[in-house]
Amino acid sequence: MSRLARLSIILSALAVASACTDRTPGPTGLGITASRNGAPFSAGLASPAWQAMAFAQVPRPPALNALSAARAYALLGVGQYLGVQRADMAVGDGDNDGGRTQLEAERGAVAGASAVVLTYLFPGAARAFEDLVTTQASAGPGQPHPWFGRGEAIGREVGAAIVTRGQGDGFNTFANPAPPTGPGYWTSVTPTTPVIGGQMPGVTPWFLTSASQFRPGPPPAFGSDAFNAALTEVRNLSNSRTPEQVRLAGAWAGNPGTITPPGIWLQVGTDDITARGLSEREATHLYALLSATMLDALIGCWDAKQTYWLIRPWQADVGVATLAAVGRPNHPSYPSGHSCLSASGAEVLSTFFPEDRDRLSAMVIEAGLSRMWAGIHYGFDISSGQELGRDVAHFAIAADASGNSLLTPR
Repeated sequence: MSRLARLSIILSALAVASACTDRTPGPTGLGITASRNGAPFSAGLASPAWQAMAFAQVPRPPALNALSAARAYALLGVGQYLGVQRADMAVGDGDNDGGRTQLEAERGAVAGASAVVLTYLFPGAARAFEDLVTTQASAGPGQPHPWFGRGEAIGREVGAAIVTRGQGDGFNTFANPAPPTGPGYWTSVTPTTPVIGGQMPGVTPWFLTSASQFRPGPPPAFGSDAFNAALTEVRNLSNSRTPEQVRLAGAWAGNPGTITPPGIWLQVGTDDITARGLSEREATHLYALLSATMLDALIGCWDAKQTYWLIRPWQADVGVATLAAVGRPNHPSYPSGHSCLSASGAEVLSTFFPEDRDRLSAMVIEAGLSRMWAGIHYGFDISSGQELGRDVAHFAIAADASGNSLLTPR
């Protein structure tokens, strides 16, 4: 039985299991309590609206690719969470109004940090960000809300520190490393186009000690039996795609002009936050850990890509048919960025919501298969990417749990 057939059977089984899962909010991981219908008054959470703001900006011209979007989401999520923690410290233990002071301070911190970070990332929309701060400051009964303003000031200070980090994280450093030449090595789609993500191994991670920390071993040697079998599998698949496989390949592509793949996983997080009525602190914790872990997984993924420089399937065999709706990514094949990202994101979400692990695992498998259906990845790209993503997630989750990571206020 081929790798594809085995994965398809697993995916079908997990989809059935997921459909039967009881989605009633219940006890969850990482110290999250059972659903309690969120905030103590009708204003609700501030953070999902700011995530939605980011989702709205990422696709707009000049649209961000998945790497740029992952970095933007991480800066936003971490800024929100650090702002909430510092607001909580400012409120202290003297709150006797049923939690309202804490909630207002947290909402203000989220708004302040988000407005500053998003203005750095999308300066053309600065007015819209300030308008949302004003709207959130006035939400809920019982004007005025003095602790919102205090929280906002805290959040803006945190946001400024996040911007400083972003300015020095190396992401905007131009890099166009040259691949080795010879059989089996990737070459640029067009000779004058830089490799996408050339700078990624040099980007400052949130948790990893180095970009190579979880570097996988090499892929099967070009021309070996294992490589040829994997290439044949992709070629056969690319010439027999079903309409549903074409649809899913397009849905998972996440090309510029969409919220991109990290946005897909953050939207899953938002849906769970809403369904379970998480608090502002719990919600921002999820956003921060999820987005920062996914960026680190991409940093590790691109380190491996630029170590092995593996040729893409359609370059190795002109009989492999790619999908125009997906395109031909201008970076090496091994490992799969979608699988590095998806496995890391699903692992974080599964740690917060262990009852959803089967459903999330099914999504990871589907995301990986979508790249094979599109004719742009080998099966070993997928499995290696998933392993790398899980390794990064386990490390990030442990670092966060230690209370001594970049998600801990200094």
